[in-house]
Amino acid sequence: MKNVLVGYFSRTGNTKKMAEFIAEGIRMTGNTAEPIKISAIKSEKDLEGYDGFVFGCPTYHRDLTEGMKRFLFVAERANLVGKIGGAFGSYTHSGESADMIYDTMLHVFNMDMVDLGSLNLKEHVLETDEGFHACQNYGKGIGQKFD
Repeated sequence: MKNVLVGYFSRTGNTKKMAEFIAEGIRMTGNTAEPIKISAIKSEKDLEGYDGFVFGCPTYHRDLTEGMKRFLFVAERANLVGKIGGAFGSYTHSGESADMIYDTMLHVFNMDMVDLGSLNLKEHVLETDEGFHACQNYGKGIGQKFD
């Protein structure tokens, strides 16, 4: 059984919902998953003991949130090379954040990223069964990478 941190920033609660559903999908594969607000992660030492990481935040003004940008610098110091990873985000108009996080994890952190790419959902989809299942399935895809 592997342990996965699902780190997220959420202002309105939508990205938090995604994190919880993704964690649920990871647990369905027999692994553990812990959704944590990135503001609770103060140093790279807080990232120790995890086998995989999934990071997410909403897109604001076609960009990552400032909190996510700061967090990614902390995560970079944790040496996540080769760890399994995924990225997600929610949006209303444009959805660049999930891909930005995914690319950072893949190319800067050199992580073993889920083949599904990033998960990016419009906020109104989160309230539907389709959104719920998309998040769960993304979590399952991450959990299955440990097999």
